[in-house]
This record gives sequence, C-alpha cells and structure tokens, in this order.
Amino acid sequence: MSGAGGCMERKTAIIAISGKSGCGNSTVSRLLKERLGRRLVNYTFHSMAEEMGVPFERLLEMASADTSYDRLLDERQVAMAHEEDCVMGSRLAIWLVRDAQLRIYLHASAEVRSERIRKREGGVASEVLAFTRRRDERDRERYLSLYGIDNDRYDFADLVINTERMTPERIVDIIVAAIPPADPAREEPR
Repeated sequence: MSGAGGCMERKTAIIAISGKSGCGNSTVSRLLKERLGRRLVNYTFHSMAEEMGVPFERLLEMASADTSYDRLLDERQVAMAHEEDCVMGSRLAIWLVRDAQLRIYLHASAEVRSERIRKREGGVASEVLAFTRRRDERDRERYLSLYGIDNDRYDFADLVINTERMTPERIVDIIVAAIPPADPAREEPR
C-alpha cells in the first residue's frame, strides 16, 4: 500500500468495441452495457450534431473540411470512457483506448452491413451498398490522415467476431465469457 493514507484507487475498466457502420456495434454495445450494468459511451457525430443544433449531414460536411471536429469527438469519447467503468462503442474505440480491459472488433461484409443499414434506414439496396463502400473508404482515409490508423488492420484486438450469422445476444455472451477476471494489479496508488 502506498499513497495518502495507504489507499489504493482502481483503474477504470473499459470494454472497447469497434466496427464499421452496420456491423452491430451500437446494438452489441448497448446490450453489453445492460448485461454488465456499466455506463455506455457512444458519443458520435449524431450526438455532436444534436448538441450543436445542426443537421447531421451538415456536421459531416463541416468535419470533412475541418479535422478539429474528429479530434474533438475522439478526445471527448476517450475522456468520457475514463470517468467510470464502461462499454465504449465507436469506430475507433479499440485504437484510441489502449488501456481497455478488453478490445473487441466486430466484423461483417459490406453487403451484410449495407443490408442492415437499408432495413434500418430504408433505401434502394444497390445505392445503400454503394454508399456504404464509399463511406468505408472515406472513413479509412480520414483515420489514416488524422491518426495514422488503418481501420482495416485490427489484428491486435483481443477478440474479433464475425457478426454475420450471430444474434447480438449471442455476441454479448461471447464477449462476457472473454472478460478477464478482476486484476489486483489494476489498482493504482492514490
């Protein structure tokens, strides 16, 4: 024991979940948060647009011209994640939260993801698929430019799950089984 009064302070336990649009990231993160009774950190451009009082599409245009929006969003997410034990679901969570208790990447093909997006938001299948592929390319270019992160390289993740043939509930079961037991070494002196 060390520090003031010999007390130990536990580090925040973060489960970081990432994946491309339509992979099930938001659904799985929400279900896992409910299962574990943890806070959910899923601060997105949708959240930021709402706070700023601007349409989502307008914020995306602004962000494409000014990288400070991406950096602000990512910094805010990381800070929120370190406030208390949580599940953090975002495109870059596993890259940005290097001290996460568990880093999970959810994977699905562009075809499967675009069909999920089409069912959720509507549209013509071929157009949604084309948009999804363009978005994947833009996101990859943006992350490489901003942080040097290639979001097609996730081999360092603790767990990679193909979400194409599993229910979100089954995916949560797999994640819960993979959570490491509490580690006394995670305790830090105050």
